[in-house]
Formats: sequence, structure tokens, C-alpha cells
Amino acid sequence: MRYPKFFDKVDPILLYDPLADFLGASENGEMIIKYIDIVKFAGHSCPTVAGAYLMTKLGLKRLFKDNLPVRGKIKVLVQEEKDKGVAGVIGNTIAFICGVSEEGGFKGIGGRFNRANKLLFSQKIPKEIRLQRLDTDQFVDISYNPTIPPDPKIKDLMQKILANLATIEEKDQFKKLWQERVEKILLLQDRWEEMVIIE
Repeated sequence: MRYPKFFDKVDPILLYDPLADFLGASENGEMIIKYIDIVKFAGHSCPTVAGAYLMTKLGLKRLFKDNLPVRGKIKVLVQEEKDKGVAGVIGNTIAFICGVSEEGGFKGIGGRFNRANKLLFSQKIPKEIRLQRLDTDQFVDISYNPTIPPDPKIKDLMQKILANLATIEEKDQFKKLWQERVEKILLLQDRWEEMVIIE
């Protein structure tokens, strides 16, 4: 699988997964989630997916400080309804990283390792996302605004592609410009504080 080189430059998210540890899926339960994993899960790379990745990475850092976040022990609350806008994409991407899901998820083994009913939409919270630890009930509220603007050519190129009027060169240019914006969002760490607000 060939993909943009900058994917490999994005800082991974390190977690501890007790279920993976219990079943021997990873040594000592260590779980490393990279941006390419999120791209595979979502099926694409865009500012929304990049934002979900950053919100999770920075939110978990604030919530767990110097300790490894524990997958399956985090509740993900989403302010909007899951079928509204990109709420479903954001919520499911964050839940994937945190190892949780809606009611259809893994129910556990012997009363342990339950992953279900820990992704909740339509929640009355002050920001887009809330990550809450299940062991301490501590939480962080997070919002995201991709303040890095798209290249002005993107809109016209997208319209031509959707209308089946674009040349191969124009399609390639669109892809390049689209991913250049995602790259800036993920790699310009000095801009993260203005894009991801955590309270």
C-alpha cells in the first residue's frame, strides 16, 4: 500500500490495552496506533479525520498525564447526533483509538474487558467531544477547528472532478493539495493549541 510519506511522520498514540494483554495479542498489552491505522479505519485522510486523531492524542495526554491511556476504560461522548454532519466520523474514529464502541461492541469476558456502550452521541456537553476516564470519572472537553485554510484551488478542482470534467493532471493536483493541508494540520505542532481546545 502506497500512501503520502508524511503519514509516517505523525506522532503515534501509545496506549495500554488490557484485553490485548489478557489474550496475548500484544506484548504487555502495549498498543501503538499510527495515523495510517486511522486512515485505514476511516477509508480516507482529511481534516476531519486528522482532527479526530489530534483531539484524541492531546485529550488523552491531558487526561492521563504521564501514564499510558487504558483502552476500553475511556468513555467517548459526542455532542451532536451521530447522523449529523461529521459527528459519526469523529466519534467512531476517536472510539477506535480508545478501544470502545456503541451498544454493539464487545461485551467482555467474565465481567471484564467490556467495550460496549462507551461511545455516546447526542450528549449535553459544552464542547464537541468529552473523554472520560472510567476509573476516576475525570474528563476533558475538547473542540477542534482546522484553522489552516485549504488552498483556494481545491474547491474548483473538486467540482470538476465530481462533474467528471477533470483531467488526470487536475485530479492529481487536487489530491496533492488536499493532503498538503492535512499534513500541515498534523505536523505543524505550534498550531495545535489554536486548533484543539481542551478544558
